[in-house]
Amino acid sequence: MNYEFILNDLRPSQEEIDAVNKTTEKVISFLNKTCKEENIPAQAFAVGSVAKNTWLSGKSDIDIFIRFPLKTDEAVLKEKGLYLGYKTNDALKGKASEHYASHPYLTCLIDGIEVDIVPCYWIEDGSQLKSAVDRTILHTRYIQKHLKKSQEDEVLLLKKFMDAVGTYGSEFKTGGFAGYLCELLILKYSTFEETLRQAQDWKFHTKIDLENYGTSDNKLFKNDPLVFIDPTDKNRNVAAALRIERMLDFIIASRNYINLIDSLEDADENIIKEKVLKYFSPLLKERFQDKSVKEISDDILDEFKDRETQTLVISFPIPEMNADALHPQLLKTVESISHKLESEDFSVYSYDYWTDEKNLVIFIIELNVFKQSKYYVHEGPKVWNKLAFNNFSAKWSQESLYHKGEFIVFDRERQFVTAKELVKHLLEKDNIHEIKVGKNLRKAISSTHTLCEIDEFLENIDQFICDEADQREFLNTLDDLLRPGQYLKR
Repeated sequence: MNYEFILNDLRPSQEEIDAVNKTTEKVISFLNKTCKEENIPAQAFAVGSVAKNTWLSGKSDIDIFIRFPLKTDEAVLKEKGLYLGYKTNDALKGKASEHYASHPYLTCLIDGIEVDIVPCYWIEDGSQLKSAVDRTILHTRYIQKHLKKSQEDEVLLLKKFMDAVGTYGSEFKTGGFAGYLCELLILKYSTFEETLRQAQDWKFHTKIDLENYGTSDNKLFKNDPLVFIDPTDKNRNVAAALRIERMLDFIIASRNYINLIDSLEDADENIIKEKVLKYFSPLLKERFQDKSVKEISDDILDEFKDRETQTLVISFPIPEMNADALHPQLLKTVESISHKLESEDFSVYSYDYWTDEKNLVIFIIELNVFKQSKYYVHEGPKVWNKLAFNNFSAKWSQESLYHKGEFIVFDRERQFVTAKELVKHLLEKDNIHEIKVGKNLRKAISSTHTLCEIDEFLENIDQFICDEADQREFLNTLDDLLRPGQYLKR
C-alpha cells in the first residue's frame, strides 16, 4: 500500500528540520568549544532519532551526548557533565532541569526545543560498557550505517502505529517498544506492513538475532516475552523493557490492521484512506473532545454505575523522585493491595493508577465482590489425621467444630466485612507492613491518604486534582480502565 497520504503528516517539515539542525549544531558547537578552551577531554555528538532521521514531526527532542575517555573517574564524569550542561544552557538562554538515568543529566529547553545533554563514556563496542547510556552512540552508528533511506519512512509508520495503539515507549509507565527497537524491527522485516504481518505470528519468547550472535538462549532472557539481541551488544536484549501486555496488544492490533487492509483490496481509494487513517490517529477520545470535565466525569460515573461494581479510589501525595523510579513502585503497591483483597475473598475486577509525576498519586481498584457475609468457614485438617485433628481441636476449643466433607471446620467471624474496611486497615501506619509498598511511598501513603468511592471522588474532583489538564488525563485513565483494548481495533 502507498502510505504517502499518511507520511505527509509524519515527516518533519523542512522548517522543523532546519530549526532542529540549527539548535543541534549550536549546542554541539558550544560544548566542543568549551571543552577545548577548558582542556576537558570530551566531545559532543548528536544521537537518538534526530541523528538517525527517524523522528516524527512534532517530536523533535534532541539528544546530545558528551563522550569522556574510558579512564575518566565516574565522579569527574558526573561533575563535568553537569557543569558543561548548565554552562551550555545558560549561554544559550535555556531552561534546565536535572534528571537521573545511570548518572545525572540535564534536559534543557533551548529555542523552544527540548535538548537532553548527557555525559557518557567513549566506547567502541558493548564489551567496554561502563554505564547504561554508553551504548546509545553505538546504536546511533548502527542505524545510520544499516538503515536505508527508504526505510526511514517505514520506521515513522511503525512508530506512529505503535503510538496510536498504545504500545510505543519503553519507559516503565508504558512498558512498550523503544524507538531503537522499532528501527531494528524494520531492519529485520524491511517494511512497516511486513513487520505487522510477521508480528501476527509471534509467540511468547520469540527470538530475533540480526547479527547471528547465538546468545538469544541466555538464561537471563528466559522470562522476556520478546528477545531481540542488540546488534551492538550480544549480551543485551533490546526488548527487555517490553511487558507482555504491550506485546500482546501489538500482536492483536497487527492482526486487526492486516485483516482490515486485506479486506479493502478492491475498495474505493477514499474508503481505504478513511479506514487506514483511523489506525494512525492519536490516543484521543473523540467523544470527549467537545465536553467539559464535568460532562466527561458524569458520563464515566454512569458507566461505573452500569457495571454494578464498587470502585475504591486512594489518593496521596508523593515524595519528590525520578519518574522512572516512581512508576515501578506505584505498580508494585497497587498490585499488592489488589492481591491482598483477593486473598480475603474480595474479587478484584480491575485496577490501575494515575499520577501527575510531581505531587499526586491516585490508585483505582474496581471490585466485583466488595461485601462479604459476617462469617466464613475456617478449614482445619482432614478428620483422618488424628494428631492434627486433636491439635486443631485444642486450639479452637471454644468454637463449635464440625466436619465438612473430610475436613474439620468451624464458622469464624470475619475481621473485615467490606473491601473498604480492609483497605482502610491496610493503609494505617501500624498495618502497612501487610502489603508490599514501594520504599519511597510507605510514609506518604500511611500518613496522608484519602480513601473514598468513585462517585464521591468524581463529584468532588476539583478538591483532589486542581489542574484541568490533569483532571482530563485522570478521566482518560478511568476510560481506559472501563474500555481496555479500545485502541487495538478501529
